[in-house]
Amino acid sequence: MRDRPRAAVSTGKAVLHDLRAVDGAVYGAVAATPTPALDVGLRRLSNAADHSKISFAVAAGLALFPGRPRRAALMGVGAIAIASATANILGKRLVRRPRPDREAARVVAGRHVPMPESASFPSGHTASAVAFATAAGVALPPAAVPLGLLASAVGYSRVHTGVHYPGDVAAGAVLGLASGAASLAIGASLLKGRDAGS
Repeated sequence: MRDRPRAAVSTGKAVLHDLRAVDGAVYGAVAATPTPALDVGLRRLSNAADHSKISFAVAAGLALFPGRPRRAALMGVGAIAIASATANILGKRLVRRPRPDREAARVVAGRHVPMPESASFPSGHTASAVAFATAAGVALPPAAVPLGLLASAVGYSRVHTGVHYPGDVAAGAVLGLASGAASLAIGASLLKGRDAGS
């Protein structure tokens, strides 16, 4: 009976080791696959997603229209705030995963974007993009698919440019979904309170 906790810990460590190995292998496979037609576009997309510039631009466009588009913009921006704070203040400081060794993986120089100094886990770019897509897409369903595709492309671009492992991006996506849901819940609560007070 006493050996069960030790066995569980040992199994857990073995599983984590295997997951890291798969994560590194997928990263290496992406790095080793020649994609000259995609490299420039994905590099530009990755740079454009810095500080959620793309999402804020979309939100600004949506905010020009009253009703559901404006509400979608507000929910999306709220989701970005939650995702960014959670990823950068909690996630990166708690896990402190080092960035990938882009040179050792031989990531083509034409893909390179500046390597961030922050920890690698989770991907903040992905978390914010998915958070915005989730919240704005639920508030404005016609925008859900285009925003979801854009968020997916942003996430992949972070692996393609060599600054994140796929696992960082997957974790960022999960965090983004949770942040989008939180923003929607807060927004619904505020609307309910406002309606009750009027």
